[in-house]
Amino acid sequence: MADQDAQFPAGAEPPALPTLRWEEPPEGPVLVLLDQTRLPVEEVELVCTDVPALVLAIQTLAVRGAPVLGLAGAYGVALAAARGYDVDEAVGLLERARPTAVNLGSGVRHAAAAYRAALEKGAGPQEAAASALAAARELHRADAEASARMAAHGLALLDELLPGGGHRILTHCNTGALVSGGEGTAFAVALAAHRAGTLRRLWVDETRPLLQGARLTTYEAARHGMAYTLLTDNAAGSLFSAGEVDAVLIGADRIAADGSVANKVGSYPLAVLAKYHHVPFIVVAPVTTVDPGTPDGASIEVEQRSGQEVTEFMVPSVPVAGIDAGIGAGMPVAPLGTQAYNPAFDVTPPELVTAIVTEQGAISPVTGAALADLCARSRQVTIS
Repeated sequence: MADQDAQFPAGAEPPALPTLRWEEPPEGPVLVLLDQTRLPVEEVELVCTDVPALVLAIQTLAVRGAPVLGLAGAYGVALAAARGYDVDEAVGLLERARPTAVNLGSGVRHAAAAYRAALEKGAGPQEAAASALAAARELHRADAEASARMAAHGLALLDELLPGGGHRILTHCNTGALVSGGEGTAFAVALAAHRAGTLRRLWVDETRPLLQGARLTTYEAARHGMAYTLLTDNAAGSLFSAGEVDAVLIGADRIAADGSVANKVGSYPLAVLAKYHHVPFIVVAPVTTVDPGTPDGASIEVEQRSGQEVTEFMVPSVPVAGIDAGIGAGMPVAPLGTQAYNPAFDVTPPELVTAIVTEQGAISPVTGAALADLCARSRQVTIS
């Protein structure tokens, strides 16, 4: 395991991560992404000039994480409209890019609705494209605000469940600024605890097979000077049995109407371990991640990814002699022809979830009725 202690005061904040941004150079508008497949080796940006390039970035996980996928989808619609491409075709390509994360489709439809509404009111193509861009920017602003509120609600819940501070938090995958228009979801809560002086240790699952925890969460934790320790996914049980975990904080890619939570594969075993060891298991996600149209966990479509991600050890590659490899050139760890089971997500039932924290507050116990009430409150706030 790698171990890292806080190296500078909590008040010394690093610059914000430029996860994605809209730019308008003379040759036309583009969406610029921080290529997450290259982290932590180097910070490289991808410039998407069209929707197919953005779809590829989404599918290869150059941009990933539920909230930021919603933003990328919305900006993708704006990009297609601004460059004069077929918006309906762009919508279809983007919605199908990754099936499990509900925010992606939600962001796409939000920007597309703004575009079509402008056309119906008699706006020209350029004005309609501007409406789509304005919708994407509004989502971006709202997500940043939601992130800050989730951090506050999550910290208050931690302090209520674990009075006295000294929190030892276990997290899975990556849920920080790389997945958000703000500082993230679950990671934002841990960061708030760090700033409040109540975070004793952030335990970071490496998160197989693409090591989002090892590559990305540790990268963000180090930037903020947080005390963190990296562990292999299957070492979590040992950590629980040693009494070294006070709470588990994870994000979510889709929350069904009954409170079932789809998150990066490996989350469900953590919930089982937490239940057995009487440790709070807390999900942090914006209300946009709740999908009332998905009745239960069994109805969540779980993305199946290439077996190569399991049969080969995937690492970020730096360009050699001008060849830009990214993630994809792995080291074989299994015999040629080995079949692999590689779901991107697993589903945790609501009875294993202590609380769901959103920008509208926390619900506990997690029930379909409580979740529906939370969503209804969110709609009232949005309308007002």
